[in-house]
Amino acid sequence: MSLNRYRLKHLAEKGNRGAKLAQKLLQRPDRLLGLILLGNNFVNILASSIATILAMRFFGEPGIAIATGLLTFVILIFAEVAPKTLAALHPERIAFPAAFIYTPLLKALYPLVYVVNAIANGLLKMMGVNPEKVEKEGVSVEELRSVVMETSHLIPQKHQDMLLGLLNLESATVDDIMVPRNEITALNLQDNWDDIIDDLTTCQRTRLPVYKGDIDNIIGIIHMRRVINLLTRNELTRESLERQIREAYFIPEGTSLYQQLINFQKNKRRTALAVDEYGDIQGLVSLEDILEEVVGEFTTDSPVNNSNIIKQNDNSYLIAGNTHIREINRSLNISLPTHGPKTLNGLILEYLESIPTPGTSFLIAQHPIEVTKIQNNAVQIAKLMPRLKTQKNEEQQSDATANENKPES
Repeated sequence: MSLNRYRLKHLAEKGNRGAKLAQKLLQRPDRLLGLILLGNNFVNILASSIATILAMRFFGEPGIAIATGLLTFVILIFAEVAPKTLAALHPERIAFPAAFIYTPLLKALYPLVYVVNAIANGLLKMMGVNPEKVEKEGVSVEELRSVVMETSHLIPQKHQDMLLGLLNLESATVDDIMVPRNEITALNLQDNWDDIIDDLTTCQRTRLPVYKGDIDNIIGIIHMRRVINLLTRNELTRESLERQIREAYFIPEGTSLYQQLINFQKNKRRTALAVDEYGDIQGLVSLEDILEEVVGEFTTDSPVNNSNIIKQNDNSYLIAGNTHIREINRSLNISLPTHGPKTLNGLILEYLESIPTPGTSFLIAQHPIEVTKIQNNAVQIAKLMPRLKTQKNEEQQSDATANENKPES
């Protein structure tokens, strides 16, 4: 009964005969339990009868008490605790050979087992339980995450991080990773031609949103590769540029990363613009951004973004206020809260419930944070210091050290 059902299924699919028999027996646990308990009780009652007869013959009536105590001790040690502990510690080693014995026994004693199960199942049905409907065991996302965390000694850390990243796609949204509205690099077609050429030649994005006048008036997306081809042939004009514009792809804010990954695949798109309930642009999200949530950073960021987190000599970090909290947690391997604001600036403003002044210090998730620069009513730069050690953390660290130093048995 303590067999890992998923490992059992894997071994059965690989052709392990003992696993196949055990899997078949476990399809009807009521019959397996009926067989085991039938034999177990038969042997126990038989042993009690024999012990009582022998005790009466050699010791008289006092022998009944002697036989009861001695037999209880023997059965408890040799028939219950020891074998069941062994089976719990090494279920496959015991269950697979036992399956070869239980299978023919079940066939031979099936009529008796059937009668016992029919009576027991009838009582269970009276209580609203149907033993014939065996629910298939499933694993929730949280349980699967725990399994992945516990297999750190079996798989490389990078693979573990990727699996956890996949599981986190359902709980994270595009709001957690998108480029916010005020940082979107886009092309304004109403600019003069020289400014447009300058923007195109200095652009470090592969796909560039195009708008007229206001960022909310997005008219499409342009692929820089096509623009470069026109530039190299001296064929780039305002008209030829507009012909390269592709219809923009809009998505609602709050879409889960998993769903958006499916949407990108279904619509064969790589860039989307997130809008709110009023249709206003809130940010830009790309397929690469979602993939980086799984595999980590693999693209070359622009010079603006690659210095968002700067390590200092005292092991603290200067972090730009517009940096996403998920990016900070992933880069520094820390656990700032992610259930509320998406950026460090938003987290600080929510915590303080006011706009701070430079030099303001406070504590979030046991990390001292100091505001170093304020601009346009927003935190531009904050200093994040190492997590303060608490008594609980020290105890966990001591336990971990003790477990590492503990010799293997």
